[in-house]
Amino acid sequence: MPDVPIFVKLIFAGTPDFAATALAALIAAGHDIIAVYTQPDRPAGRGQKLQASAVKALALTHGIPVYQPLHFKASTPEGLAAQLELAQLAPDLMVVAAYGLILPQAVLDIPTHGCLNIHASILPRWRGAAPIHRAILAGDTETGITIMQMNAGLDTGDILRIERCPILATDTSATLHDRLAILGGQAIVDTLQHLPTEQREAQPQQGSAAVYAAKLTKAEAQLDWNQSADLLDRHIRGLQPWPIAFTQLDEHTLRIWAAELIEPEDSPELTPELNAEPLPVPGTVVEANKTGIVVQCGHGQQLRLTQLQWPGAKVQDAAVSAQSQKIRVGMLFT
Repeated sequence: MPDVPIFVKLIFAGTPDFAATALAALIAAGHDIIAVYTQPDRPAGRGQKLQASAVKALALTHGIPVYQPLHFKASTPEGLAAQLELAQLAPDLMVVAAYGLILPQAVLDIPTHGCLNIHASILPRWRGAAPIHRAILAGDTETGITIMQMNAGLDTGDILRIERCPILATDTSATLHDRLAILGGQAIVDTLQHLPTEQREAQPQQGSAAVYAAKLTKAEAQLDWNQSADLLDRHIRGLQPWPIAFTQLDEHTLRIWAAELIEPEDSPELTPELNAEPLPVPGTVVEANKTGIVVQCGHGQQLRLTQLQWPGAKVQDAAVSAQSQKIRVGMLFT
């Protein structure tokens, strides 16, 4: 049984789909959300029209007031006004999920029970902006959701709850994101049912075990074919749906959306026999047929590309490029 009643005055702060899933779970659980904070509308699409965040769109459908301050910096009149506005709401608790704005200690101290954060990793591993992507890129086999009591540090607060989730060999950042979003909604609802107990039993993080999940950049999306096939496979999956791994073919930049590892028994030996032909240079196309495009990688391994995108075109099966002879055996990706 819950050891506290459902909160009377709960504020939610978040912006993208991940946060909207948590907000939906809180609404479904019967919590009275008195206000939602989300980032200002941003230009999007070819027409660059202002677009509301996923959290704002959901809040409006439920008649929840929406606030969109630019920041909470006390050094500016706008930031001070935002702090005062939040304080006047007198919330019991604030739940934060992928909000995207820094909350100074003055803001964290406003709610009676403080601020809780829904973070998509098992803290202290992968603090920071891109925990889902970095977990896949690093080859982690497990991740999860951490419910954390927020402080002024970067994901450094005490841990109230951890829910674990396996990372599948086929997971992309998109598929893992969706599972973690659902898990995050369940975790915050469960946490609020027993909040006093969870806060009393909260555990400090071990700072020595912290790993930082740096924000992704487009530059790191370029594939290095000298790397092993399994590392390249993680690279492709970890950077999907953004920024999407890419490679160069002559003057073209090809975006690689999907690939699959080739079983070890189907790959060449790491050390060719004496007098045998040397392995192709990493990046060389060694097969191009209806199953996809097989590329030589480092360490004597190979990777089959299954979906790619030419500049200005839609995503297509790699087999289409092979059948049209746009990509042929012997071509070199760089």
